[in-house]
Amino acid sequence: MNQNPNIVLNEIVANVEKVIVGKRETIELAVCAFISGGHVLIEDIPGVGKTSLVYAIAKSFDCSFKRIQFTPDILPSDITGFSMFNQKTGEFEYQEGSIMAQIILADEINRTSPKTQSSLLEVMEENQVTVDGKTYKVPQPFTVFATQNPVEHIGTYPLPEAQLDRFFMRLTLGYPSVADEIAMIDRFNNNSPIDNLTPVSSASELMAISELVNRVHVDTSINSLIVDIINRTRVNPDIALGCSPRATLSLHKAAQAWAVYNGRNYCIPDDVINLTTPVLSHRIILSQEARFKKITATDVLKSILEHVKIPR
Repeated sequence: MNQNPNIVLNEIVANVEKVIVGKRETIELAVCAFISGGHVLIEDIPGVGKTSLVYAIAKSFDCSFKRIQFTPDILPSDITGFSMFNQKTGEFEYQEGSIMAQIILADEINRTSPKTQSSLLEVMEENQVTVDGKTYKVPQPFTVFATQNPVEHIGTYPLPEAQLDRFFMRLTLGYPSVADEIAMIDRFNNNSPIDNLTPVSSASELMAISELVNRVHVDTSINSLIVDIINRTRVNPDIALGCSPRATLSLHKAAQAWAVYNGRNYCIPDDVINLTTPVLSHRIILSQEARFKKITATDVLKSILEHVKIPR
């Protein structure tokens, strides 16, 4: 790379901040997930900027982008593609589905049926789709940004655990502060800033940064910290189902990405601590008693982090 990755990533975040006001930490996490090759579930109430966030990231990286509006009548073939018979050649030809882009916005993913949701399982895990026995690779880099509204239950289908576990992070935006909301009014007064957003990086540069993420040094003590956190989710009395080994690998990769974002080629314990909640909160299932007490996954993870031994 010609440029320092830390500088490039901060330029990306600053570019997205032209659209999303006052949510720098969420933007940073979304960008870190993207350079890790991970998928992101953005769960929040309507109108806080979930879709705008994804549009802004796609424009900032100059990546191909497709939006899939999930509705009850959408079919798996609309997403993965299908085979069509060509009368001239006498052969079946693959017709691309909506999934064939570098950044996918799966908007309101919980509004479609479980059958259609399951069509994303293969592509989110293996970066490929299989249609009529033939496998087709999706373009690289590839990330699914899915959104869902937690307050709407009529006409929705909760995501199964197998699908949730494939999301690298779960993020929320929340309401802006008073000052940020006033600034947002001024910024959007004439037209949307996303219309004038220009790329500050490229897909090839993103791939180069992703290679740097893979080469970040992680000490054995940091790996032990990660495994300790994961194991505590499996024995905690407030958790009915703890984190999978996939979660272990995700937390490790997230810590590496956070190190690159902060200009380091090695991980420190804070990289793991800072990324634990966004990477693990959607992967654990709370016990009935914990839900009755209104204990959240964030509460449980906070308690776990207070008791782990932090390496020096």
